[in-house]
Amino acid sequence: MTRTRIAQLAPLADGPVIVAGWVETVRDQKKVQFVILRDESGAVQLVNPATRDLDEGASAEELAAAALTETIGTLAHGTMVRVTGELKHDERVKLGGIEVKIGTLEVVSEAVPETPIADDSSLDKRLDWRFLDLRRPEASLVFKIQTTFEHALRTWWVERDFIEIHTPKLMASASESRAELFEMEYFETKAYLAQSPQFFKQMAQPAGFGAVFEIAPAFRADPSFTSRHATEFTSIDAEMSWITSHDDVMQMHEQVLTSAFAAVLEKHGAAINAAYGVELAVPSTPFPRIPLAEARQIVADGGYEIPRADGDLDPEGERRLSAWVKANHGHDFVFVTDYASGIRPFYHMRREGDPSITNSYDLLYNGVEISTGAQREHRIDVLIAQAREKGLEPEELEFYLDFFRYGVPPHGGFGMGLARVLMLMLGLGSIRETTYLFRGPTRLLP
Repeated sequence: MTRTRIAQLAPLADGPVIVAGWVETVRDQKKVQFVILRDESGAVQLVNPATRDLDEGASAEELAAAALTETIGTLAHGTMVRVTGELKHDERVKLGGIEVKIGTLEVVSEAVPETPIADDSSLDKRLDWRFLDLRRPEASLVFKIQTTFEHALRTWWVERDFIEIHTPKLMASASESRAELFEMEYFETKAYLAQSPQFFKQMAQPAGFGAVFEIAPAFRADPSFTSRHATEFTSIDAEMSWITSHDDVMQMHEQVLTSAFAAVLEKHGAAINAAYGVELAVPSTPFPRIPLAEARQIVADGGYEIPRADGDLDPEGERRLSAWVKANHGHDFVFVTDYASGIRPFYHMRREGDPSITNSYDLLYNGVEISTGAQREHRIDVLIAQAREKGLEPEELEFYLDFFRYGVPPHGGFGMGLARVLMLMLGLGSIRETTYLFRGPTRLLP
């Protein structure tokens, strides 16, 4: 026999099985012992009739049974075991209506009896012992959902002939600005960790790739300690050729998202509701679209004055706008469009007839910005002028500007933070909960 994952036990007929995992709890009663065994797929109850206080003339079988009883009684939480036994369906068993009567039990790896974290441990403490924290079913569920979500994104793109690329994370110069870049020694020169694949996914457009995507790490030297910032995160990026405006990007963005939400709902909807109390739904399309100026007015009409001087929304403004959208449109998502050129990068295309406005957007989900998208400027003379206007020297951007000297189609795309989407989807309080191993200004371990 081979090992059976616990989630696959229920459909099996009663009979011999092998299961393996870690001990979650032991109830050592006088006449019977119960062990809750958990593996990556679920939990099952193991049962063993206790054998104790043998006479001197006990048989070898009785001695073996007594040894098994003693072993079970000393099992610590987290101990890894392999068990052979008899599967039995019994509707009286609360945990799945099945149990396994233990035949043999092998201790594969003993755990220290006292664990360093408990149910009431702080998030920072749990992150110190992340490999133990991730044993919680609701914690591991996050990454099962992440797997389904990413697979659905890739499937949508691949089925529509998008090409997956893997861009370098070591760069010779800044991708956008040096403000949030990690600088490092690189042989006889300096290198920077990429804060975005922006320039390289744009490079795929004159290369003739058409539409591309990437799901990969990105790095920001941002000293923020908020619930939604990290110094290393997973960025979801897409870029496509021959668009007519940023509206084409928004349509692609909402379609790939709804496809991914549908996949997550189908596979994990019941588990999400049980673990987090969230009734996940597939968002309807099109998502609401609100120009930034109108969004600011909605927030102001609601009694909140945005303190920022640059004309953008702040986090409280985003929350209030999203609450308004939910109340008036019944939607968890909203595209905020028509951002001012003064608060957008030099490579965002400006509105024809009104260069103060860019063909760009931010996507808010449940009150938090998760993505920025735009049509890119593909005309090199305009690109150089806009770079200079932003205080950038074209000479420092030569490798990037070369992309536009040999013909490039109109194009656009977006970048989106994976951990933020999952955090908001599951109603969790921090991206630390939806990041496998979080990295922030004061955290480099484990």
